[in-house]
Amino acid sequence: MSEPKRKPNERFESYVERLIREAQEEGAFDRLSGAGRPLPLTGGELPEAWWIKEKLKREKLSALPESIAIRHEAEALVEEIARLDDERVVRERLATMNAKIRRLNATAVTGPPTSLAPFDVEAVVARWRARRGPGH
Repeated sequence: MSEPKRKPNERFESYVERLIREAQEEGAFDRLSGAGRPLPLTGGELPEAWWIKEKLKREKLSALPESIAIRHEAEALVEEIARLDDERVVRERLATMNAKIRRLNATAVTGPPTSLAPFDVEAVVARWRARRGPGH
């Protein structure tokens, strides 16, 4: 699709307004995500780099260095394990996290150094079993 052309003697502002009106008429703005909600640009003073933070949140990305982000991920895993009912799943999650930790410990060259050790799977599983109590 070619870009719409400005009409002769059409002011830039009028041109933009015309493009918006035509897009509205064609339904280009119908059913957009966030329709009916205020733009994040409103509501007082905005923090510095607000748009970067919004994009990171929207894209589920992290601005943290890997060596710090892995710590948050490990903490979340500990909380998640407490809610799991299947030892096989507990072991799988620990194995996956340990692989990430080992990879990061072996390759991280930027950001703060990583000092996170892999989980002791047997010790974590033993604590998990103990918290569940007998008969589970």
